[in-house]
Amino acid sequence: MPVFNRILWIVLDSVGIGELPDAADYGDVGRNTLGHIAQSRPLKLPTLVNLGVANIAPLKHLSSEAAPLAAYGKGATHSPGKDTTTGHWEMAGIWLPQAFPVYPHGFPPEIIAAFEKQIGRQTLGNKPASGTEIIKELGEEHVRTGKPIVYTSGDSVFQIAAHEDVIPIAELYRMCEIARKILDGPNRVGRVIARPFAGTPGHFARTPRRHDYAVDPPKPMLLDVLAEKHIPIFGIGKIHDIYNGRGVEDYTTTKSNADGMEKLTESIRERPAGLIFCNLVDFDMLYGHRKDVEGFAKSLEEFDAWLAKFLPTLGKSDLLVITADHGCDPDPRWPTTDHSREYVPILAYTPAKQKGVPLGTRATLSDMGQTVAENFDASIPHGKSFLSDLKT
Repeated sequence: MPVFNRILWIVLDSVGIGELPDAADYGDVGRNTLGHIAQSRPLKLPTLVNLGVANIAPLKHLSSEAAPLAAYGKGATHSPGKDTTTGHWEMAGIWLPQAFPVYPHGFPPEIIAAFEKQIGRQTLGNKPASGTEIIKELGEEHVRTGKPIVYTSGDSVFQIAAHEDVIPIAELYRMCEIARKILDGPNRVGRVIARPFAGTPGHFARTPRRHDYAVDPPKPMLLDVLAEKHIPIFGIGKIHDIYNGRGVEDYTTTKSNADGMEKLTESIRERPAGLIFCNLVDFDMLYGHRKDVEGFAKSLEEFDAWLAKFLPTLGKSDLLVITADHGCDPDPRWPTTDHSREYVPILAYTPAKQKGVPLGTRATLSDMGQTVAENFDASIPHGKSFLSDLKT
């Protein structure tokens, strides 16, 4: 019998908690997403503080708890890189020998030429950019010419933006499938992403029909071994896309953090057992990459307020794990809008245990996945479980 019948795993996308020892290799010395958000103004995070977030690392204006409710610690990323795929894959027990490629100067001419030849159109852009900014810059020209907008970021992504009235969704998805086949070998990016938008010049806005085309994860990994044991897995947000659908029995996409939190609330009424795995992306997409410190702060407070209502709905056979996949420090002292190489917070809460314990600094994000695996009588290639620290 599992210790916990149901595990709810929430990834606060980009909410890092301080530089990793190898941050200098990534140009990230001094970056601290949660630390700098807390420094910007007093944060109202009573629920997260009660769980123990301020016990993990010093956070200005927030006091540590004498008796936090959750087990608390922080995790290091063992794999090279600082992107969504790397972080999530490592949680599932995958260590990468090398980082996914990134393109700070745009994609090589031969990649763009091959892509344009196969889609039968020329492209615009081919540079790192904010998704909202590049459609402001090139959206009107795209509508006039029909040329799709290709861009990337500090993440390992090939993104294609197109107006839904100019390039229909089915055609945009076909373009992404073409790009996914081209981007292999040394150019094997973590994800190809369809970025549809709508509206008129000056009022363009991205629509919710984004779709990610990920690299297939190597085997075995957490979702594989749970599926083999017939453990139901429900993905919320971009979880299904990150793992290329592997092991995910059912899933739902989300439009925002608020939508994701609402679907989390619904899921615990409908899914009494197994793993519910959720990514809340607004911290990264709307605030980290746009260097919106205040927006990031408010979003954390909104999550905390929701969490206060969510915790009482959990039962003694539930485990809630809250973490992140990397950082994306929006502090204006750093000119980059890229992700940051940071520790991630780990909070593990169950109503069955009213006093948390320190989990320390975990050597790999796989420790979380190994904990989930051990709970369901399985194991993954990497990571050291802390399940025994959560037992009553």
